[in-house]
Amino acid sequence: MRKIFVISRGIGLSLLVAATLAACQLQPRSQNAADLDGHAPSSITAGGLLRHVQVLASDRFEGRAPGTHGEELTVDYLMNEFKRMGLVPGNPDGSYLQRVPLSGFISHPEISYGISNVVTKLQSPDDCVLWSRRAVPEITVKNSPLVFVGYGVVAPEYGWDDYKDVDVRGKTIVMLINDPPVPDPSDPARLDQKMFKGRAMTYYGRWTYKYEIATAKGAAAAVIVHETGPAGYPYAVVVGSNSRENFDLQRDDQNRGRVAVEGWMALEQGRRLFAACGQSFEALKASAARRDFVPVVLGATASIDIHNELRTVVSQNVVGAVRGSDPALRNEWVIYSAHWDHLGRDGKLAGDQIYNGALDNASGTAALLELAGAFARLRPAPRRSVLFLSVTAEEKGLLGAQYYAAHPLYPLPNTVANINMDSINPWGRTRDVEIIGRGNTTLEDVLSDVASSQGRIPADDSSPESGRFFRSDHFEFAKKGVPALYLHPGIDFLGKPAGFGARKSAEYTSHDYHKVTDEIKPDWDFAGGAEDAQLLFEVGRRVADSVERPRWKKDANFRPNGFGVAR
Repeated sequence: MRKIFVISRGIGLSLLVAATLAACQLQPRSQNAADLDGHAPSSITAGGLLRHVQVLASDRFEGRAPGTHGEELTVDYLMNEFKRMGLVPGNPDGSYLQRVPLSGFISHPEISYGISNVVTKLQSPDDCVLWSRRAVPEITVKNSPLVFVGYGVVAPEYGWDDYKDVDVRGKTIVMLINDPPVPDPSDPARLDQKMFKGRAMTYYGRWTYKYEIATAKGAAAAVIVHETGPAGYPYAVVVGSNSRENFDLQRDDQNRGRVAVEGWMALEQGRRLFAACGQSFEALKASAARRDFVPVVLGATASIDIHNELRTVVSQNVVGAVRGSDPALRNEWVIYSAHWDHLGRDGKLAGDQIYNGALDNASGTAALLELAGAFARLRPAPRRSVLFLSVTAEEKGLLGAQYYAAHPLYPLPNTVANINMDSINPWGRTRDVEIIGRGNTTLEDVLSDVASSQGRIPADDSSPESGRFFRSDHFEFAKKGVPALYLHPGIDFLGKPAGFGARKSAEYTSHDYHKVTDEIKPDWDFAGGAEDAQLLFEVGRRVADSVERPRWKKDANFRPNGFGVAR
């Protein structure tokens, strides 16, 4: 039996919130709204969500970082809940666990750049945050020429190549975040919808792609200049997420084939670097939005030394199942997913050191548990089997989902859908529900029908420039061809003034996202989160019972293994 050390804080507030919300039950929207199915979906409640969040986001779970005591507590809690609900082990080996081998690293960088005989040393993490995913203790990049490559995009379908066949092997490339913002020829105040989908981010704008193409081009280091608007979060999030221990999957080559150094540079430091090289950041940024952009040699060299503290960790995906009742379909699977991990604790911080991750993603994990309990109550069980997958290390690059997709417990060709939850609505009920990456699969058609029965309206992503389709665990399933569905809380709140939803979302991103302040708030109301979970219950049940499998749409915005390209 594991020995558990308990750290308690804010118990009074938690109990007050619990007393307020635990009794909160969803009321029908109207007499015409569908009663989904007896007692199964109605078992998903605001109080139930809150009770799970209170546990998972408590200080004693220490921020739920992989490879820590917080992981042990989290995994034990999830397994015990699955057992209590009557779910069978989700792993064919008879356990509730899938082992996920991780390589942990803490990168300590020293960075400078030289122009002629003048050397400027940069401070980490204030000026830039750099790391190496190579599982080796020392990484050195010496006197590497700096080259500005615009947005770092090679997109043949758009006739776009930011590299123009310039050899960047051994060089340090500097890039801008997001897609190239190409103006509409008929209205320069708008973006061209025919180029990189206009305002919406494609996979070319995602930082993961930029490091991937840097690796393919043989660069020695790849640095992205951070801008809050295009990135969708402030530079403090970059610091909090990357300046402590990070992880990657254990790989046979120790990641030696990957670009040696990755990272971000603060915007003001980027401006100073360009100015020191005799360049205008704004002028180069403007030139990078044109198809005829060519890489710019900045006339400076970078020197980077990174010392990596390394360890190996075996983390865990937690899996419970409800086996299907139809002999002809029970070997096909609907997977619900949510990541259990967050950022752990930072002993260097003064005061509060724990990244509790109440919204991100104790709330999504709570919804997964509520859904599991509801499906366990169904009699008879759905025709297809349903897997409840709580994955590790999402915050470190979707690693738990990536590992499952590469080592599925059940064949991916037999996996008909993935329904993912990452941050559940804590601010009340909404008229709308946002479909992230809308236009991809027929799962959205099922959802639209169910939402209509709730008296709700399916809506497009209100922040398509944030690239949320590429930022959570469903993306690893989508890349492998599994139809995936990912919702975001709506922004049109019942009984709230216009703009309430957008304001709450912006406040969370600015003040709480990936910060120690992501804790249960006194004004939280999970009635909307419960309604969203009930919606996803019925979507999953219909998919599990239907003879017809979900499919990708002909004109999908994303196609598997296509870097976000519809083809």
